[in-house]
Amino acid sequence: MSDQPADRDEAPSGMHKGLTSYGDAGFSLFLRKAFIKGAGFSDNALDRPVIGITSTGSAYNPCHGNAPQLIEAVKRGVMLAGGLPMDFPTISLHESFSAPTSMYLRNLMSMDTEELIRAQPMDAVVLIGGCDKTVPAQLMGAASAGIPAIQLITGSMLTGSHRGERVGACTDCRRYWARYRAQDIGADEIAAVNDQLVASVGTCSVMGTASTMACIAEALGMTVPGGASPPAVTADRMRIAERTGGQAVRIARERLTIDRVLTAKAFENAMRVLLAIGGSTNAVVHLTAIAGRLGFEMDLPALDRMGRETPVLLDLKPSGDHYMEDFHHAGGMATLLRALRPLLHLDALTVTGRTLGEELDAAGPAFAQTVVRPLSNPIYPQGGIAVLQGNLAPGGAIIKQSAASPALMEHEGRAVVFEDAADLASRIDDPALDVTADDVLVLKRIGPKGAPGMPEAGYLPIPLKLARAGVKDMVRISDGRMSGTAFGTIVLHVTPEAAVGGPLAHVRDGDRIRLSVAQREIALLVSAEELASRAAARPVVEPTAERGYRRLFLQTVTQADQGVDFDFLMPADRSKRIPGAP
Repeated sequence: MSDQPADRDEAPSGMHKGLTSYGDAGFSLFLRKAFIKGAGFSDNALDRPVIGITSTGSAYNPCHGNAPQLIEAVKRGVMLAGGLPMDFPTISLHESFSAPTSMYLRNLMSMDTEELIRAQPMDAVVLIGGCDKTVPAQLMGAASAGIPAIQLITGSMLTGSHRGERVGACTDCRRYWARYRAQDIGADEIAAVNDQLVASVGTCSVMGTASTMACIAEALGMTVPGGASPPAVTADRMRIAERTGGQAVRIARERLTIDRVLTAKAFENAMRVLLAIGGSTNAVVHLTAIAGRLGFEMDLPALDRMGRETPVLLDLKPSGDHYMEDFHHAGGMATLLRALRPLLHLDALTVTGRTLGEELDAAGPAFAQTVVRPLSNPIYPQGGIAVLQGNLAPGGAIIKQSAASPALMEHEGRAVVFEDAADLASRIDDPALDVTADDVLVLKRIGPKGAPGMPEAGYLPIPLKLARAGVKDMVRISDGRMSGTAFGTIVLHVTPEAAVGGPLAHVRDGDRIRLSVAQREIALLVSAEELASRAAARPVVEPTAERGYRRLFLQTVTQADQGVDFDFLMPADRSKRIPGAP
């Protein structure tokens, strides 16, 4: 490897990239090589394409508990393909171990990922992510950094067994906890269930946000084929990691930058997949943020139009009955994409350098299975997510209709209002709470700024006295999010949020609210004049912070319809829209 700087007519590569400037480029490279050779590297090793590998393992993150093994497999693939693997640590996020919520830290992780990609010499990067916010954070950061990138999913956990019943996090977590709250089961049984819900390291075994983003990453063309579904602890997952390392070397040599993969067609394919898998509502926010980094605006009404012609085909909890390992055994994403083929852009490029259509052709023929339905026999006739409009949500709201109660999707009821999460916690189990099963539970100030961080508190618990009376579902509305593992008739992402003065801020106990999923409407049956009067009488003061990351967050975070990203991380030109008008 020459100590001379790279030819000025060529973009620098390998160890020549991102040299610290001392006014002498040759010395900068000489100094870099001197230090890296302290780790035992030879000139022959340093002359190869450099592949960065994000290390996101943490003792706090069992979803990434297989990260060390994945890194070793990626390194093996990189070296077999003639590259030099260099793993480096970034932030690791886990929903259950991130206060106030992992979403609060997603943008920070995206900045960490972007800046370390920029700061360190690498010709391509392997992004290792799994739990909820890590995959979107990595794709956001890589999209902004702009180099060749490939996603490696950590993989789902295995399912457990409780009294002969198969269980898995976290749909079954919620189901059993609801039974415990309703006094259907006791303390001993809930403790026994707790031992079985997470049977291995890996992400949730149902179609929660982590599994949704895994499927979306493959639909976007950002993983090697088959990268979404293998469970974390399987040999299949390790082989995917090895293939990912080899492919990273190839995209480095071909300079297949991420913007050539993350195109409008790729995002439209991802939206089709989101609708067809009954995926997490969180993915709408995450896809909006990823697309926003590349100058795309998400067209929510157009997404809803797509949903009317894209049925749910994947029979996984919470919309169906199966788990991710069943999806893998049924052929994974190739089986689903094959069923969706008439609705996809087959000419969209993937990180293999081939199109989606070419990869599907190479995947081989279909086989008999029961997890993925054909278009002619869906498990739900429309897409899993519907977009709502109305005077309560001028900027839109969403509902996971495939996991809602059919009897409640056309409903009008009296509002029972909780001003924030603390108010909810203090009163929801009060026997004196004035609430009936026909009422509409409303929770304010859990949006991007209100919480802050838009936590997954939109899954309001059924009031204790109603739960014990056998009530399983109610209409619930908030400006927050809901775990993809959750179920129920729950309206989320109400925009603008209450904390910035959206109409939700002015809802009062006793107001009438109408939900019509068929009409895509969420309406507060209060006149505009009355709402204006309430706003004038009690003007909203937006939350602030004195210092640190919280101050940065509150000053710059956008609303749900803009991806809850920081405004300064998005490009000035966002004139492109996805999906396009019909």
